[in-house]
Amino acid sequence: MNSESNKKVIPVDPLAFLTEEEKAVVGNLNSVKEFKKGDVLLKEGQHCKGSHHVVTGVVRQFRIVDGEEKTSEFYTEDQSIFSTVSAFSIGPSKFSLDCLEACTISIVPFGKEKEIYAQFPRFEKMCRIASEKQLIKYQEKFALYISSSPEQRYLNLLESDPGLINRVPQYHLASYLGVKPESLSRIRKRITVKQA
Repeated sequence: MNSESNKKVIPVDPLAFLTEEEKAVVGNLNSVKEFKKGDVLLKEGQHCKGSHHVVTGVVRQFRIVDGEEKTSEFYTEDQSIFSTVSAFSIGPSKFSLDCLEACTISIVPFGKEKEIYAQFPRFEKMCRIASEKQLIKYQEKFALYISSSPEQRYLNLLESDPGLINRVPQYHLASYLGVKPESLSRIRKRITVKQA
């Protein structure tokens, strides 16, 4: 297992480096909303209208391929949802987002985000650096994914985010790992036997 690729990534909080004035302005832009389990935040083909940050709960990112949902990411506490083309262009989203638990989400409309960047250029730079770090993380994660067996992917997930295993239904985990639910059951049994 590649320990470098599986290190727990500590979220970058740009607000920690802002002045009190900057924090006050940014804080006023946030719209914190509550969502129920099963609520859809964004459907594939829709235009995303703001940046989302998970305060509490689990959000799943997926797309429909040949009529089947394919899960590509899970977002939990203190993670920004870095998912859609819409966040970086005017195009429609290529993914859907739904809540696997009751969620509290902080949402900043893109128009307001641009205003804050114009007012505080330093904040834009910090957000850009945070986005670049997150992109590097996803590139490393994808490289590890395509070079790993399903069992190794499951072990990697156990190491990098063990709490997620108990928060996400097995069929979503199976989709995320690229296997059928029955295959994931066999993988878990094999791992349990090896660890016994």
